[in-house]
Amino acid sequence: MDSVPRLSSGFPLVARKAEVDRLRAALERARSGTAGAVLISGDAGVGKSRLMAETAEMSRASGAVVLMGRCVDISAAGFPYLPFSEIVDQIRAHDPELLARRPVLSTLVSTGVADPVRVGAPVPASGAGSSGGEDAAARAHMFDQLQLFDAVLGALSDLSEDACVLLQIEDLHWSDPSSRDLLSFLLSRLSSQRLLVVASYRSDDLHRRHPLRRLLAELVRLPSVERLDLQPFGQDDAETFVRTLSEGEVPGDVVVDIARRSEGNAFFAEELLAARSTSDAEIPTVLADVLLTRVEQLSPVAQRVVRVASVSGRWHVRHSTLHAVMDLDAGELEAALREALQHNILVPGVEDAYTFRHALLREAIYADLLPGERVRLHATYAQWLAKQNLTGIAAALAYHSTRANDLPAALAASVQAAGDAKRKGAFGAMLQHLERALELWDVVDDAEGRAGVSEFTLTCKAAHAAVSAGYPERAVAYMRTAIGLADAQNDPIVSADTRRQFATTLLGNGVWTEAEQVISDAWELIKDSPPSVERAWVLAVRARLSVVDAQRRAFAEAAESDARASGAASAEADALISQAFCENRENRPEKSAELLERARTRAEEAGALDVELRARYNLIVGRHEQGKLDTAAAIADDAAHRASTLGLSWSTYGLQIRWMRAMVHYARGDWDSAAEAATLPGEPVSDAIFALLAACGATVQVARGQFEQAALELRRLRSEWTRNEDEQIAVLAGTAGAELACWQGSPEEAVAIVDEAMATIRACSGEEWPMSGIRFAALGLQAQADRVRKVTAAGDDAADATLMETGARFLETAEQTATLGDPRGGELGPEGRAWLVRARAEYARLCGTDDAAGWQAVIDAFGYGEVYQQAIARWRLAEVHIAADRRDDAAAELQQALSDAKRLGARPLEDAVRSLARRARIPLPGTPVTSADVLTPRERSVLALAAQGHTNRKIGEELFISEKTVSVHLSRVMSKLGAASRTEAVALAYQRGLLDEQS
Repeated sequence: MDSVPRLSSGFPLVARKAEVDRLRAALERARSGTAGAVLISGDAGVGKSRLMAETAEMSRASGAVVLMGRCVDISAAGFPYLPFSEIVDQIRAHDPELLARRPVLSTLVSTGVADPVRVGAPVPASGAGSSGGEDAAARAHMFDQLQLFDAVLGALSDLSEDACVLLQIEDLHWSDPSSRDLLSFLLSRLSSQRLLVVASYRSDDLHRRHPLRRLLAELVRLPSVERLDLQPFGQDDAETFVRTLSEGEVPGDVVVDIARRSEGNAFFAEELLAARSTSDAEIPTVLADVLLTRVEQLSPVAQRVVRVASVSGRWHVRHSTLHAVMDLDAGELEAALREALQHNILVPGVEDAYTFRHALLREAIYADLLPGERVRLHATYAQWLAKQNLTGIAAALAYHSTRANDLPAALAASVQAAGDAKRKGAFGAMLQHLERALELWDVVDDAEGRAGVSEFTLTCKAAHAAVSAGYPERAVAYMRTAIGLADAQNDPIVSADTRRQFATTLLGNGVWTEAEQVISDAWELIKDSPPSVERAWVLAVRARLSVVDAQRRAFAEAAESDARASGAASAEADALISQAFCENRENRPEKSAELLERARTRAEEAGALDVELRARYNLIVGRHEQGKLDTAAAIADDAAHRASTLGLSWSTYGLQIRWMRAMVHYARGDWDSAAEAATLPGEPVSDAIFALLAACGATVQVARGQFEQAALELRRLRSEWTRNEDEQIAVLAGTAGAELACWQGSPEEAVAIVDEAMATIRACSGEEWPMSGIRFAALGLQAQADRVRKVTAAGDDAADATLMETGARFLETAEQTATLGDPRGGELGPEGRAWLVRARAEYARLCGTDDAAGWQAVIDAFGYGEVYQQAIARWRLAEVHIAADRRDDAAAELQQALSDAKRLGARPLEDAVRSLARRARIPLPGTPVTSADVLTPRERSVLALAAQGHTNRKIGEELFISEKTVSVHLSRVMSKLGAASRTEAVALAYQRGLLDEQS
């Protein structure tokens, strides 16, 4: 998808494009004279009504007649033919004469609902014992019913002669027998009418004996009928849905949690979002009422069984477990479970287990329990588990013991569960168990005896788990506590090593200044001690934090020496990485790579996972800086796989590997891999992780033209620019924001973003000439050159002079950064040199002096593998050739730029290339010479007024058309241009030359 698709009402229609396309195709077939029907099934709240609303809107926009009826719960109103009475009402309003020609339809008008005796009552059974009078009554009823059915079909057929007809019926699961009979009659007689019937029903309401089941089995055998099973969103689409609904105002971990709990159900997600519900105990009232209604239909025994099952706390509960914790005999339990299965409360799971159809249903049932009832049931579960001689039950025992207020048992089980989770590489679960243990520590007598471990050790483990699970901020908090506990032991070695761990944790959060102070304090505590594992590690971290090259090398070599003397293989590997950094700074990249490979191997042998990932990350960065993008990508792919295998994808270096993998693939033009690497976590992690990956993802989104998604993320990211001393979020988000503003025709905004980003980066890094300044300067010059075009056309010479001064400032920044900056490799690498050449070419374009040689130099400079930047330069080179009337040369560059843009999926660049070719009358594949066959004159007029900021009502007044017609025209324009909003449609129209600058 190019952007988040939306219903005509503006509601996001995530992951429903395929379903909409199927309905659109069915509508087209009906319009051409092939009648058909689509039966839409899905759970309550999954999005059936919105899909039908979109179908109705599409139909109206194409001139079709839309008729809509809805069934209601028979227990509330048992009227026969209720949906069809609503439809006949609408037919009467649309064409009164048509109803007059078929008087039998008057029995279905809602003001006089069909006579249940004449056309709605069940037909008496004939046979032995029935009187002749009953037979005659039955025959009369059947004749009247046939007349009615023929009249409905005839009315619809008559309507379809003038226009295509869409007939929609919602909630067939509540339909009465007469309505089902009439629907069956209509669908069995579909042929050449211009008619499409769309009906929906809840699949989760269709228990085994539901009367609709038999009808569906008959209907789906008809050649004109197709089924459309609407599935819940997957986790990724559910997150996009929630994020779009919240307009970026909800933290990333809350978005993930709501998407997970909703299980892809749109209604559930909406209600959870509206209530900002973030825990199992917080079910919005409206949602709880909907969920519990079905439970209340069960017998008392069945309700009791599902209440007990809800306490299990897991996604499934075994039959044997329920039997063990309930005082029901086997027959009673089986009957109750069968009833819960028939009502779709429970569904069969693996082996002898049952699961709730929706996790939120379990939550709602659980939340409805009385407090005392809940505690009693948890205690029953805990007592049963404690008697089982099974492995892997510590987590369940800890959960039930905590909820049953048996805190000593909960503490012991939580510590054991944390160990189980660590062995599985499940660091998020490990953290949860450790946090529960620490919460219980002060309220349990002899906590250390119960836990079998000290509070200090638990706290350090919690910090490690937090880092590994993607919660670096929480790790910092735990390490602050650990330092106090360590100092209380009066052991300088323990205190020094704890401070070393704290410094490492601070580094993971980008807090360099405090980390330097903490490691200095650690050194003072341990410097006079003999070589040891702890001393080697303190020296190794000192090497990481040293900003002076000579000191870094000295500390790294001393750390290696201490590590070998004490057998600290992990510290030795870490010291080798710092030495590799020094080699790279001295422009010996191959020596650096050799040391990093040694470090990786040594760390892997020692089981030092974090150190191993640090080595892999530095290998990626080194090859990237050399311009060896393919090599860097291969290392990054392997490293990301390794981190995932270890369960460390969200650890400090697991995350660094992930974002570098995204950027390397982006640079080399594999944008699918880049987008995959930048995919937001499908599990709760810290906001810092969400921010970094979202910034990576926004870069790809902008280049692909997914402007709405990118803008949403960038607005949310703005508050994250100054999160810590690591400026990477500001670099990525600032770059994406400036490029987005340029593509959307807002160069002024791009310049403001560049200035703000550079100021933020200088403040965060403490560097006067950060290396990212070269790229930002080039982007600023690009924006200034675009602005000059506008003011020159307007004849504003004063503004033009101001823009030139700002441009000169940007060029000076690029040149001085290249000279005075401190590149990681000791000298400016291929990427830095290429952006410097680009900055010079953009400055020449700003001054109106750019030439073919300048842009060819940019193409050559990015020749190490950045295809996208080369394609942009070819586009600019083609402009120069066109201005010099070198049309053949321009055509060659445009052809190559177009080919690269299409391969990359760079839609904005592709549009710009086609627009330039169109204006220059240079034919390109798939590029029309004029825009006449893209938009109609009326559509262009409507879009031109929309570009001026007019509302639909104002546009309608200007063009003497209705507001609704304006909306239809804009919908068609957005569809033609592939835009998700009117703003994007205007921007795309300018890029493609469909609107001139004066519009």
